[in-house]
Amino acid sequence: MSILRIETLDDPRLGDYRGLTDAALAKTRSRFIAESTVVVRRALASGAAPVSFLVDERHGGVIDELNTQHPDTPLFVGPAPVLEELTGFHLHRGALGAFDRPAPADLDALLEGARRVVVLEDVAEHTNVGAIFRSAAGLGIDAVLLSPRSADPLYRRAIRVSMGTVFSQPWARLDAWPDGIAALKRHGFEVHALELTDDAIGIDELAERNPQRLALVLGTEGAGIRPETLGAVDGAVLIPMREGVSSLNVGAAAAIALWELRAR
Repeated sequence: MSILRIETLDDPRLGDYRGLTDAALAKTRSRFIAESTVVVRRALASGAAPVSFLVDERHGGVIDELNTQHPDTPLFVGPAPVLEELTGFHLHRGALGAFDRPAPADLDALLEGARRVVVLEDVAEHTNVGAIFRSAAGLGIDAVLLSPRSADPLYRRAIRVSMGTVFSQPWARLDAWPDGIAALKRHGFEVHALELTDDAIGIDELAERNPQRLALVLGTEGAGIRPETLGAVDGAVLIPMREGVSSLNVGAAAAIALWELRAR
């Protein structure tokens, strides 16, 4: 059987779960951590390869399920206080899973046949990345592209906020930005930035035109879209707002924009 009772926190096999801060996770790109029973299940359903599981001993049904379906994968079990000491946070949803990171997607293959793409420019907050992935998956976006300085969608917090949709939503990391705009245009995409500029048009106006292929660039809430990016895109769009309110959180803005610009 693969069920292993945690006897000591010094067990080297527990290394994937020790001190799960973002700083610690940033040191490795070979694996990712899925948090909560729902997210672990979605990672498994996507075909991600499990390395091990860590489960609160009170969740007997989850333990039996994982052990039955993945009998060759080590399944570590222990009391909540021990797991909290190991990971550095409270496992309020009962389970963690360590998985091998999948191979990066090929950009050209991802864009082939796509109609709607969202690009994250320097979106560094993991919660925002996770929220945007959840909206993209729910609203039929064909691919999410990330600039080199955007946060990792496979960080534990981003995965959790996305409710595991990062496993089903196609995405790729761009090698350079804004050079990546050229690749989008090569595939026939109109590229627009969600940004308040003097010549920005209402997002509903772009939606009415319904381009065959459209890529929407989202930037940081503070600095906004880079000037060099604005110089390379086909135009800027904005969400009409009540006077006195200039912007929304990027996660909220993404949900509105992606709904408005969905392929029809």
